Parts: sequence; C-alpha cells; structure tokens
Amino acid sequence: MLTRLGHRLAATALGLAVIAAPARAADDADVAAAKAAAAAPDRVTLLLDWFVNPDHAPLIVAQEKGFFAAQGLDVEMMAPADPSDPPKLVAAGRVDLAVTYQPQLHMHVDQGLPLLRVCTLVATPLDTVIVRADGDIHALEDLKGKRVGFSVSGFEDGVLGTMLETVGLSLDDVEQINVGFGLSPALVSGQVDAIVGGYRNFELTQLEIEGHPGRAFYPEEHGVPPYDELVIVAHADKTDDPRLDGFMAALELATQYLINHPRESWDLFVAAHPDLDDDLNRRAWFDTLPRFALRPAALDGPRYATFGAFLAKAGLTGDPAPVEKLAVDVRVE
Repeated sequence: MLTRLGHRLAATALGLAVIAAPARAADDADVAAAKAAAAAPDRVTLLLDWFVNPDHAPLIVAQEKGFFAAQGLDVEMMAPADPSDPPKLVAAGRVDLAVTYQPQLHMHVDQGLPLLRVCTLVATPLDTVIVRADGDIHALEDLKGKRVGFSVSGFEDGVLGTMLETVGLSLDDVEQINVGFGLSPALVSGQVDAIVGGYRNFELTQLEIEGHPGRAFYPEEHGVPPYDELVIVAHADKTDDPRLDGFMAALELATQYLINHPRESWDLFVAAHPDLDDDLNRRAWFDTLPRFALRPAALDGPRYATFGAFLAKAGLTGDPAPVEKLAVDVRVE
C-alpha cells in the first residue's frame, strides 16, 4: 500500500510523464521534418532557348536517367514564350539558369546584363549558309547578285559578311530579305536563292526529307572563328551556388551515356516527348551527337577571347569583354 508521500510522488511522476510525452513527440516530429527537408531535392529552374528538341539531348537524358535526382536536384525545364527572354530572366533573377547562344552571350554582356556562361551543350557552330543543291550556286562567290533570306539581323549579318569577304564580296553584293522563321520554305519556293542561319542538323535534313536537297557552306570554314552554339548561363553573382556543381556532374554523366548509348537515349527522349518521334527529329538526334560538349563545364578561354574580338571587329559589340566577364568553369577551384 502506498503512503501519502508515495501517492504524491506517483502523481508527480505521472504529471511529468504527461508533460514530457508531448515534448518528446514534438522533438521526434522536428527530427523527422529536418530529415525530410535534408532529403528533399534542391529545385533548379532552367529556361530553354526554344521548345524541346534534340539539341537539348544531354539535359533530357540527365532528367530521364535520374542523374539530376542522384545529385539531389529537382530540375524544372521550361520552354520560353519568347526565345529572347531566357537570358533576360536569368539576369533579373527570375530563373536560375537559361539555355542561350555564345554569340548572344557576348552581345548581352556588352549591353550590361550580369550573365556568365557556366557550361556548354553544343560545342560547335550549327549555323550555315544553305542553297539548293539543284541550283546554280556552287561556291560562295556565286552568291553575287543573289537574294539571301535571314530570320534575325545582327549576328547573321556578321557571319554572312565575313564569309563573303573570304571570296572578295561584301553584303552590298547580295540582296538580304527578312523571311522570318520560314527559312526552308523561302528557299524551296524560290523566294530567296540562299538562306543564312539555317542549322546544319535540322534545315539541311528537313530540305532533304521534303525532296529538295541543300548544299551548305560552313561559317567556321570561311573566316568565322569557331564558337559554342548552345551554352547555359547563370547570373554573374550566383556562380558560387552549390547546386551548380551537382548540375554539372549530372550533365557530364548524361553526355557520356548519350554518346555511349545513342539508341537507348533516343528511346528515352521520345518516351518523354512522344510528339517528337518523327524522321526529322530522329535524324537530327544522331547528327547532333558528335557536337555535344564532352566536358560541359570546361572553359576554353582563348576561344572565347578570339570570338569576342571577331564580334567587336564586325561591329556587333563594343570593345571585347574580358573572358572572366563572359564565362567561368564553376568546377575549377
């Protein structure tokens, strides 16, 4: 039988137990919440340059193979409403990363946008000057007096002008016609005799599929320094973001898988985007494989400096920006 002291001690112990139980439960809940937060992937927003297509293959493979997830990242890829918006939205802090083009990067930095290239997707030019294979233009000098269609003035003017200079011509020797984004239809219909800016891995194939084979002249073979076609940019003040290292690691693994397993990678791509399962995208997928950067984060500084000098000489930018104002290898300490 309990004494009065025993009852009091028992009651006190019971009261302490009642008080302590919720505290332990709260502690357990806090620990569980902390563990869940630690396990939750870090979200990364990535704005593409255009709708999803084979040029984005490493990104799609990284997503579908779980390479991003393995790095603790939840990467949200979005197509832009306006293709000119992605770098501007990164500069404004609205998204983390954006896919853009090296020539545009130089021009945006020249305009004061706080952007830095952090990795490369497509490491060679894709732009071309294309003519019909059954036409009378067999060499660049045959463009004299011809009509050349373009989509966007600026960089394409610089490319075409430089290419023409290598054969003793200038922009004054051709008639430039803005055909919007209907490059291939304008060439096929005879509206123009040549087009500048058509991609060698898309427009050339599209023309062949439609029964109008083209002949291409490549800028890097006619006076234009080589450059990266597709790059990924971040805000210049945020390149120390710890998420970037995991992003680069995942992208490199994805590129290796893509090169080693092109057929399986294509199957992943069309499973994720069945509306793109057609002959044009299939052929573009395999045509683009040798053009992807095998070391996406690696930076070739002298190459960027040379291309910056070319843009300045062409009057497309002011004085060339130092490489460190244009690009960075975030994986180099």
